[in-house]
Formats: sequence, C-alpha cells, structure tokens
Amino acid sequence: EVQLVESGGGLVQAGGSLRLSCAASGFTNYAIAWFRQAPGKEREAVSCIEHSDGTTYYADSVKGRFTISSANAGNTVYLQMNNLKAEDTAVYYCAAPTGWRFLDGRSWSRYYEYDYWGQGTQVTVSS
Repeated sequence: EVQLVESGGGLVQAGGSLRLSCAASGFTNYAIAWFRQAPGKEREAVSCIEHSDGTTYYADSVKGRFTISSANAGNTVYLQMNNLKAEDTAVYYCAAPTGWRFLDGRSWSRYYEYDYWGQGTQVTVSS
C-alpha cells in the first residue's frame, strides 16, 4: 500500500520554527516534494529533494528559510522551516512521482509531475 504521511504541523508565532516530516512507504521513492495550499489560493510548490544525488529545489519565497533533507534511504523527508511568516500559513502536503522522473529547475514545481499525495498537515503562523 502506497502511503505518504505528513506530521509536524501546528501553530507557531511569526519568526518561529517548525519541522515537518513525510514518511513514505509502499513504492520506489525517487524524489519527494513539499507543496502547500492556503485557503482561496492555488497549490504552491515549496521544495523538492531527489534521492539519487541529493539535489534540492526551493521556491523563491522560502529560500534561505526552509531546508529539505532526507533520512532512512529517502523514505523520510523533513522540511525545516525557520523564520516563519504569516504568509507561510497553509496546509502542507508531501508528494512523490510513481517512478523516476526527470526533474529540473522548472519541472520540479509542477504538481502534475507527482502522483502520490499525503493527506496534509496544517501550519498556522500567527503574526
């Protein structure tokens, strides 16, 4: 059974930190991305990590504040979020493609590159 399970969300004050976790199982895992969606807004790509060589990608809005990393042969992916802002408030989802997928600086952020999605975890940043 394919599973992507996010955890670690919560309520934090602006300037604070949270670490999200994504546990993947049931499929061959080549890359995992984080997306987020705020109420009334489109889904937005946040970050991605490719397990073959550790290549990482970040949205401009989170560069320098968020760090993606992996453990357990890529089956656990973390998103360390520092200096959180009110605009980071959203439901955060982890996602993965079904197989190897060529990802680059453009394609990593396209939601349709990813076939498996978790249920999401809420992050709320109070200002």
